[in-house]
Amino acid sequence: MRAALVLLLALLAGAGAGALCLLADKTLAESILIGAGAAGLAVTFFDRLIAAESTPGHATPPNNQSPADGAGADNA
Repeated sequence: MRAALVLLLALLAGAGAGALCLLADKTLAESILIGAGAAGLAVTFFDRLIAAESTPGHATPPNNQSPADGAGADNA
């Protein structure tokens, strides 16, 4: 489901960039190349954006210790 959302957002970003280039009097070939480049970069951007938001409540333990090492556990 996440991959479908990332690809859909990238497709929309690429189509938007290509459409704006056409409106700016670029040739069709230039607009396609710019839209494809924008879509490629958008995949990475949206993948990282959604990955950062997809795990709420799972904080990274301090000093790279896993919870099994006793970090954050009530040992008192």
